[in-house]
Amino acid sequence: MTRRTESIMRLIFRLILSLPLLLVGFAPIASAQGFGPAIKVNDLVVTRYELNQRIRMLNLFNTPGDVPQVAEQQLIDDRLRLQAARELGIEPTQEQIADGMQEFAARANLTADQFLTALQQGGVAAETFRDFVRAGVAWRDLVGARFGSKVQITEQQIDRAIATGGASGATVQVLMSEIFLPVEPGNEEATRQLAAQIRRGGANGFGSAAREYSTAPTAGAGGRVNWVPVSNLAPQLRSVILGLSPGQISEPVELDGQIALFLLRAVEETDSRALTYTAVEYAAYYMPGGRSEQTLAQAAKIKARVDTCDDLYGIAKGQPAEVLDRGTKSPNEIPEDIALELAKLDAGEVSTNLTRSNGQTLVFLMMCGRSMDLSGAVSREGIALDIQNRRLASFAEGYLQQLRSEARIIRY
Repeated sequence: MTRRTESIMRLIFRLILSLPLLLVGFAPIASAQGFGPAIKVNDLVVTRYELNQRIRMLNLFNTPGDVPQVAEQQLIDDRLRLQAARELGIEPTQEQIADGMQEFAARANLTADQFLTALQQGGVAAETFRDFVRAGVAWRDLVGARFGSKVQITEQQIDRAIATGGASGATVQVLMSEIFLPVEPGNEEATRQLAAQIRRGGANGFGSAAREYSTAPTAGAGGRVNWVPVSNLAPQLRSVILGLSPGQISEPVELDGQIALFLLRAVEETDSRALTYTAVEYAAYYMPGGRSEQTLAQAAKIKARVDTCDDLYGIAKGQPAEVLDRGTKSPNEIPEDIALELAKLDAGEVSTNLTRSNGQTLVFLMMCGRSMDLSGAVSREGIALDIQNRRLASFAEGYLQQLRSEARIIRY
């Protein structure tokens, strides 16, 4: 694959992660002629060719999680979406599909033909992308026809959204557990095998594994982390967590000398406004001694003395400049392990969960503040559309769950 193709693949991956909820997760529906069945969903067949194509596409996008499992579930969901659309007499026209392909490709600053070429160079057939878009268009039209009349946005709701600085709607937050396994020189393979063993143990054994093996301070609580808004998570971790279903354990994630596993316990929508953060300001004070009893006791004294990030300048006075790192970064620029800790903190709060230099340096991490993106609040019409889309997405997900529960699924 050429360097340009690899660059386009990265653009496509970012595109997939940024899609609206109504289009995320659709899998390709390729021709079934000459290929054996892999799955039967009610009366519709998923061929082995389609499954292999979807796996190839997900791998091109560097999708987290168990890729074959994710591909299979997405193909099942696609069949359910297409079948439900046809029952309402909805079948996208060739023109609608072509428009959808062009719109999709334009988000990566490509034409539809350029997009198809990039996919084909990665081994994904053009028909796969066309049917991928067809499923998305069909589902979008179905959701509008079935639930559009149920979503009526009032002037009072728009006023309330403006008063809070943006569009109101459901905020997604996740309840998860974590395990951090240190990777020491020479034990890399043993640590990866331990991570694989923990994953095989499933959700029921996750808590005891956290207590036994995890180096995170949450180990004593079985790795349990309090509710975290998804908007607080770094985009890299957000894709990992949202790629899970409740009860699933993530693929191992390497974070600065450690291997992390995340168990998604629950997902919840609240009525508060979903905010997007454009920048996060934080301070990291590096303390020699790692997580030794003496260094942790010193960190506790510092924590009691500081109320804001500015107070850390006094703590670091007279020391080398590199012991204090303070700055403002976009969520994409923040290291993943730091981003995960910051997601748990409000302004002025502190974490001492991280280390550097193979555990020899403790990171005294303090959240200074977040800058929120309120650019969506540009007009009453824009706010109303945002609220409407969020509610339609909620209806769509509930309906899809119903279709799953009623489906007859056979795996060959």
